[in-house]
Amino acid sequence: MSGFGWLVRAELTKFRSVRGWLVGCGVAVVLMVFFAMLAGAGTSDTGGPRGGGEPPKGPDGTPVIDGPTLFAQGLAGDGTLTVRVASLTGSGLSLPGPDGAAPPASPGAAAEPWAKAGLIVKSGTAPGSPYAAVMVTGAHGVRLQHDFVHDLAGPRDARWLRLVRAGGTVTAYASVDGSAWTRVGSAAVPTGAATAGIFVATPPHEEFDQFLGGTSSIGGKVIATGTFDNLTVAGAGGDWRTLTLGDDRDDPDGLGSSRSGDTVTVNAAGDVAPAGGGAGPKLEQTLVGGFAALTVLAVLGVLFVTTEYRRGLVRTTFATTPGRVRVLAAKAVVLGGITFAVGLVATTAALFVGSAFRGGDHYPVGWATQLRLVAGTAALLAVAAVFALAIGTILRRGAGAVAAVVVLTTLPYILSVAAVLPVVPAQWVLRLTPAAAFAIQQTVPVWPQVHQAYTPAFGYFPLPLWGGFAVLCGWTAAALALAAVLLRRRDA
Repeated sequence: MSGFGWLVRAELTKFRSVRGWLVGCGVAVVLMVFFAMLAGAGTSDTGGPRGGGEPPKGPDGTPVIDGPTLFAQGLAGDGTLTVRVASLTGSGLSLPGPDGAAPPASPGAAAEPWAKAGLIVKSGTAPGSPYAAVMVTGAHGVRLQHDFVHDLAGPRDARWLRLVRAGGTVTAYASVDGSAWTRVGSAAVPTGAATAGIFVATPPHEEFDQFLGGTSSIGGKVIATGTFDNLTVAGAGGDWRTLTLGDDRDDPDGLGSSRSGDTVTVNAAGDVAPAGGGAGPKLEQTLVGGFAALTVLAVLGVLFVTTEYRRGLVRTTFATTPGRVRVLAAKAVVLGGITFAVGLVATTAALFVGSAFRGGDHYPVGWATQLRLVAGTAALLAVAAVFALAIGTILRRGAGAVAAVVVLTTLPYILSVAAVLPVVPAQWVLRLTPAAAFAIQQTVPVWPQVHQAYTPAFGYFPLPLWGGFAVLCGWTAAALALAAVLLRRRDA
């Protein structure tokens, strides 16, 4: 009875025979659920959509911001719009000074980098309705954006813009001189009645900082001013209307449009873009207890091997099975399988309990993302436990091995997401240490066209989802390889 299957069965029997290890698995589940309850209760009472109303949803269900100012006409079918963006400026921010007083705004300052001025075809004025727009931005050149989440770069220095609607397709063009046109791209927009014209939009001004021991964020509402001339329209009809969408529609001070001869000026204080993670609680916040569950399962992983060394049972094991590396492999299979199952139960329970306490109001994710959260977190816990097993085999001492695993996995995660470390060290820590695997829990996408603090303290990891998990797998493979070499060379 020297087959590998027999070894796996023997190691499984060992694990099941120690009641404390089974209790530890239960503790890991309880900790995940407990932290999910805390996270759910906290986000239901502070700051999320419940406090300020849910943001509108775009055509694909993504939370969006839809608050531009339009100077537009109705467009029943095909049509062409052309305009020159003469200038795009912004009002200076009125941030409070040291004495608490706000200085006066300074019109004519530089616009926000993602401020927008250009042409738009929008399927109605309902929040989140489909659209296609070509625009000049404050610092990112000409862009074609549609349905909030899609962004395509065009010529950087062009100021002449054109939109052509033909059936269900809108094609964007840009030009430096109004004569030679470059095609930027095209987008699908529903056929039928639409609103078409010029528009201006801007995000608020925000400044983020993550420093040793905390974070800071300052900013506020700004007004962008777009000045247009050479506006020509073919296919549209009706009176020109000024439309201020979004939350600013009932507070039009300083917003709207004016026309003087061939020149149209439009002021706006709202954006048209995907909503960032600040739109409300994120689903992965219910899994904040993952670091606690990982610590418990890592202790089990260490004890699964160091207990035999401490009691001298390892000699009996190796005498019965001379293939020491096979014993290590069997332990890894048993431990990985058990902790993966524990992770599935813990993560699923945490999501259900956390959502119940929060009421379900979170940044929406599809079933595939939820499945990835459950399976990915379970895999994270399982591989981390096997990593702990390998460290325990290398060091042979429970206390030292547990300390090493905590320093390499749990501690880097806490220091980074709790904003104890500045941004750059926090990002490098989450690139190089096994804690990089927590990236598997990120659900809110990074939008290149949205200025936001994409840092660990705000829930964003520097590596892609499976890239971070691969870092943990690399550490585990290296630790297992070293453990195998030492098992062969050292006395039991």
